[in-house]
Amino acid sequence: MRTDLFDDEMFEDDPVPPPKPPRQPRRKRGLSGETAKRVLVALPWIAFAIAIAVAGGIVFAVAMIGIGIVCLREYVEMTASSRPLAIPAYVAVAALVVAAHFGTAFNVLLILAASFPLLFFFGARAREREGVTISLGVTVLGIFWIGIPLVHAVLLRDLPSHGAGLLVDVLVGTFVADTAAYATGRMFGSHKIAPSISPNKTIEGLIGGFLIGTMAFWFAGLYQDWLSGVDALIIGAAVAAIAPVGDLFESMLKRDLGTKDTGTLFGPHGGILDRLDAVLFTIVVGYYLSVALVY
Repeated sequence: MRTDLFDDEMFEDDPVPPPKPPRQPRRKRGLSGETAKRVLVALPWIAFAIAIAVAGGIVFAVAMIGIGIVCLREYVEMTASSRPLAIPAYVAVAALVVAAHFGTAFNVLLILAASFPLLFFFGARAREREGVTISLGVTVLGIFWIGIPLVHAVLLRDLPSHGAGLLVDVLVGTFVADTAAYATGRMFGSHKIAPSISPNKTIEGLIGGFLIGTMAFWFAGLYQDWLSGVDALIIGAAVAAIAPVGDLFESMLKRDLGTKDTGTLFGPHGGILDRLDAVLFTIVVGYYLSVALVY
């Protein structure tokens, strides 16, 4: 009688199942220390913005010129391959701020018109004029993208009686909407808005930023008896709605230029254009709605 019926040799050809890989811990979705870092980095700049807004006058205008120069420097470095004309861009943006503070909308338009012959002069005297059309176009984009919003910041601050308050409200609504969009997108985001432009932007973050940003503007207006609740909700909703457009616009430029950040002023959090991309859009909307509703 055989006793080797269950010998191990009978199972030598049987496939041995591979060991199961160790189970990976489920990644928790939600806020990380990155959100806190973003807030901490922004706090001193928020304090700076409030200080110059309260000071107003020539102090605010000079601050806008300084911010414009820093923004343009990042922009010039970011678009260096297109050889933008830095000097006329600096002159044009500074002149636009001065015209907005000391003059009228007509003077601002005059400066814009005068910038074209200035650009022609610098383009014509360039050693290499090949590609000058692209160079001029990139320079004009920088002047408009950075200079026009700074003009509206000055115009908004210079509004009689309530300019400082409205400016602070717009900044609060913008920064809160931006931070809220980031936070809610991290926690709940799953539907991408424009993955080819900004892969991290989601519809959930857009909705969260809009709602929280609108309420932040409205809450700021509770302390201003000259601003009705309805007007605050209208301006706040417009500011919160346009803020992600400014963010997406900058993301489009950075993706086309192959750069992650516009600069290193804020260390790992990027440059000043990375922090002001939304403000460059919301400040324009905030000014016109303020004039229409408050004045």
